[in-house]
Amino acid sequence: MCYKIRYLRKKAVILQPNLGDCAPKKINKQAKDMNISFENPDKVNGLMTITVEENDYKENVEKSLKDYKKKANLPGFRPGMVPMGIIRRQFGTSVKMDAINKLVGEAIYNYVRENKIQMLGEPLPSDKQTAVDLEAEAPYTFMFDIAVAPEFKIELNGKNKLDYYTIAVDDKIIDEQVDMYAQRMGKYEQADDYQQNDMLRGDLRELDAEGNTLEGGVTVEGTVMMPEYIKVDEQKQLFDGAKKGDIIVFSPRKAYPDNDSEVSALLKVEKDDLKNHEGNFSYQITEITRFKKHDVDQELFDGVFGEGNVKTVEEFRQKIADSLKPQLQQNSDYKFLLDLRSYVEKKIGKLEYPDALLKRIMLDNNKDKGEEYVEKNYDESIRQLTWHLAKEQLVAAHEIKVGDDDVKKVAKEMARAQFAQYGMSNVPDEYLENYAADMLKKHENMDSIVDRAIDDKLVEAIKGVVKLNEKTVSLEEFNELMQD
Repeated sequence: MCYKIRYLRKKAVILQPNLGDCAPKKINKQAKDMNISFENPDKVNGLMTITVEENDYKENVEKSLKDYKKKANLPGFRPGMVPMGIIRRQFGTSVKMDAINKLVGEAIYNYVRENKIQMLGEPLPSDKQTAVDLEAEAPYTFMFDIAVAPEFKIELNGKNKLDYYTIAVDDKIIDEQVDMYAQRMGKYEQADDYQQNDMLRGDLRELDAEGNTLEGGVTVEGTVMMPEYIKVDEQKQLFDGAKKGDIIVFSPRKAYPDNDSEVSALLKVEKDDLKNHEGNFSYQITEITRFKKHDVDQELFDGVFGEGNVKTVEEFRQKIADSLKPQLQQNSDYKFLLDLRSYVEKKIGKLEYPDALLKRIMLDNNKDKGEEYVEKNYDESIRQLTWHLAKEQLVAAHEIKVGDDDVKKVAKEMARAQFAQYGMSNVPDEYLENYAADMLKKHENMDSIVDRAIDDKLVEAIKGVVKLNEKTVSLEEFNELMQD
C-alpha cells in the first residue's frame, strides 16, 4: 500500500497537493494524446486549456452505449433488443458528458504528472471559460485555473544546528509514578471520623426556623457528600472532626451559593423549586468512607508489571524508569519536530502563493462556511501548507518511505500509550496487536497514524544529519519549554 504525505487540517480548509505517486498509474491513451496547453506566467498561477476532439471520446461513448443496450429494459422490447437509435437518443448526451468529464480529469492528472507540476488543491473552471454546448459538434474547449506551489529549496546538513532536549528520569518523576500506581490500586475503607477528602453518606432533613424537622419538608436518605468540595469555608468547617452518627446542621444554599445544579442534585428537587428551601438542613452521618492508597508492596509490583517480574522497591523503581524513557523520548522527539518546523520556516521565509486562486479553492471546499471563514483561516492554512511542502522535500531528500509495517508499529505504540494512561503498563502484545488492528480499520484514524509514522522517520533522519545541541532538562523545565 502507498502512503503519501497529505495536508489535512480539520479545523480549517484542505489545500491538498497533487496525488503524486499514490494516484492510479494507468492513464487512458486518449487522455495522454489530447491537445493541452499550459500557461504559467508568474510561476504560481497556471491556466490549462484542453481541447477535446470527437475521436478522443467517441470510442468510449460507443462502448458505454453498447453496454446500455445490453442492459436496457424498455416497454415493447425484449431485454437487450432495444434499437441503438433509441438508446442513443435517451442516453447519448449523458454518456457523452460522463466520458468527456472522465477524459478531461485523466488528461489534467496526466499532464500534471508528466510535467512535474506541483498542483495545490483541485483545478477550478477558469473565469475565461465560455459555455460549452455538448450537443454541438466537437471540438470542445475547457479552461482550468491551476494553483502551483511556489519554488523553493530546503536542505539540512551538519552546518545546521538544532537543540534536542532529553528529559531526565529523576527521583521526582519516579516518585510521582509510584504514587500514581498506588492511587490506581488503592481502595475505599470505612472510617469513624471525618478527614479531608473523605466521602460521607447520611440522611438529609429540612429544618424549620426553630431547628426542628420540617413537617412535609425535604428528606433524602443515604445521600452522599464530600465536604471538601463545599465552596464556603464557614459551611465546610461545620464538618471538621465529625464522627459517624453525628448530626451536622448546615445550609445547602449557603454551602453552594453559585451552583444551583449541585444543590438541586443534593436535595433532589427541581432548580425552580430551590427558592422554597433556603433554610438549614440536618445531616446525620451514617457512613464515612476514606480512600487509601495501596502500599508499595509485592501486590502492587505484581499488579503493575505482572506476577513475579519485580520483587523489590529498587527493582520496581528501575522498571518504572525503564518504562518512562521511551515515553519521554517521544516527548523529546515531538519537541524536536516543532523546533525543526520553526527552524525550517525561518530559513524558507515568506513565499509567494496564488492567494486569490487558493481562496477560491478554500471557499469551494467550505461553501457552507462562507468567505469570512476563508479570510479568517487563510493565513494559518498557508503556514500549514508551507510546512507540508517543506516536509515533503525533506522526506524525498532522505528517501523516507512508509509502509504497512510502519503504520502498524505506530498504531501499536498509540495503543500502548492509551493503556498506559490507565496505569496498564503490562498489556500483552496480543491485546496491543488487536487494539491496533481495530484502530486501523477506522478510516478516520488513518491520516493521523500515517502522518505520525512519517514524522517519526523524519525526526530520526534529521537527527542523524544536523548538529544536535543536546541538553538534559527536568520534566518541569521541559513543560515550560513546551509552553513557549
